Amino acid sequence: MLPVMVTEMGAGPRPRQARSLVLLVGQRLEYVRLGHAVVLSFSGGRQVLIETVACLDGPGGRVDVEPGENPTDALATLLGDVVQAARTTGTGELRITFRSGSEVRVRADDDVESWAVAGPEGFLIVCLARGELAIWGDGESSDRR
Repeated sequence: MLPVMVTEMGAGPRPRQARSLVLLVGQRLEYVRLGHAVVLSFSGGRQVLIETVACLDGPGGRVDVEPGENPTDALATLLGDVVQAARTTGTGELRITFRSGSEVRVRADDDVESWAVAGPEGFLIVCLARGELAIWGDGESSDRR
């Protein structure tokens, strides 16, 4: 899952507003892939792609996770944890809160796409530069397993 050239895919930017991401709630973090993008893979086929600095607030304090050649593996501490809440803010920030109390936050970047969430049935939401959101499909429906 690598959203590329979203302007060619037919979605338009949507107004900035807080949005609940119900499709992530109740899903278990199954694996974390580190590299030039960080991928969080959840049960039920959901994924979060992070292309800018993410902040993990957890039991060990605050850790910044920056994708690249040598990213920290701090997000691996969340493996097996379950999403309690997930939402976007009016500024385009992504917030994912886990049952353990840990939270991952990814701010919108002024110049590049910063994050994306993909789910079943073609749902995709991408945070474009400056926090605008491009959305395909219906993220409200849930195929929880």
